[in-house]
Amino acid sequence: MIRTAILGASGYVGGELLRLIAAHPEFAPAKLFGDSKAGQPLSAVHPHLAVAYPQTDFEHFDERALDGIDLVFAALPHGQSQKIASAILARGVSFVDLGADFRLDDTATYERWYGHAHQAPDLLSKFVYGIPELNRDSIRNAKAVAAAGCYATAAILALRPLVDSGIVERDNLIVDAASGVSGAGREAKEATAYCTVTESFSAYGLLNHRHTAEMEMALGGTLLFTPHLAPMSRGILATCYGHAASEDDPLKILCEAYASEPFVQVTDQPPATKWVAGSNGVVLTACRDERTGRILAISAIDNLGKGAAGQMIQCANLMLGLDETAGLTTTGVYP
Repeated sequence: MIRTAILGASGYVGGELLRLIAAHPEFAPAKLFGDSKAGQPLSAVHPHLAVAYPQTDFEHFDERALDGIDLVFAALPHGQSQKIASAILARGVSFVDLGADFRLDDTATYERWYGHAHQAPDLLSKFVYGIPELNRDSIRNAKAVAAAGCYATAAILALRPLVDSGIVERDNLIVDAASGVSGAGREAKEATAYCTVTESFSAYGLLNHRHTAEMEMALGGTLLFTPHLAPMSRGILATCYGHAASEDDPLKILCEAYASEPFVQVTDQPPATKWVAGSNGVVLTACRDERTGRILAISAIDNLGKGAAGQMIQCANLMLGLDETAGLTTTGVYP
């Protein structure tokens, strides 16, 4: 078995990693780090996992506790992985980081979008951007992967084949996306409290949401991104727009681009987040608006699945030479 450590194991993504690993044929969680819950039993923090992981407790992180570990998953707030990545990489273990610290190509872009200087700029080149559908070969050969953000994953998968084909202009792209409340993390906040969110739909992060930088990096253009908070637990629906630059059929382009992808479904129907809830699946559609001369592309993912824990496992499977689909499913939970 591949002995696995999870940093941030007490959060929503950590819980989803543990749920998926429980069905994984090769991964075995050996260390669960969650400083805010250290000393508490897993059953008290993730009661839905109590049967799968009896008599398991959370620990404070200590790099010495990584002795004998083969794989590290980190689901930490941005800025935290920079402090510990060097120690993890020095051990030669495979490292999949969900934080934003190593996703971008350069420190100047990071500082612009995150508001502080990068503390480990020399490590940026060691990380591969973690969307397997884009960088599968590089991920296979990597020891360190920076898994993509949830909003970025949804938008990039919808737009990248269209941009690469030339049917959509790279500049002046628009992405409107809505996420479930779990995307804001487990920490109690007034903005994500039940009475704030229920029966409401709101935009936030206007003009400066940090996932914009990832999208522009992967798409090679400029875009306006507006995120929204939807009154649901999980899921992302990204509605993307671009100026048409050719007469090609956008749906056909998506079908051809993802024909062999195990987790991507292309359909002529507008997708819904319920279709992919609890899975690593992606459902895409696209069409042309002749009246306005624009292309419309829509993507549905689970923000905790393909947008986080599922994508991390998919990347780790590739890094360790396993079946890419091991422990993952495209089957959603419905209703």
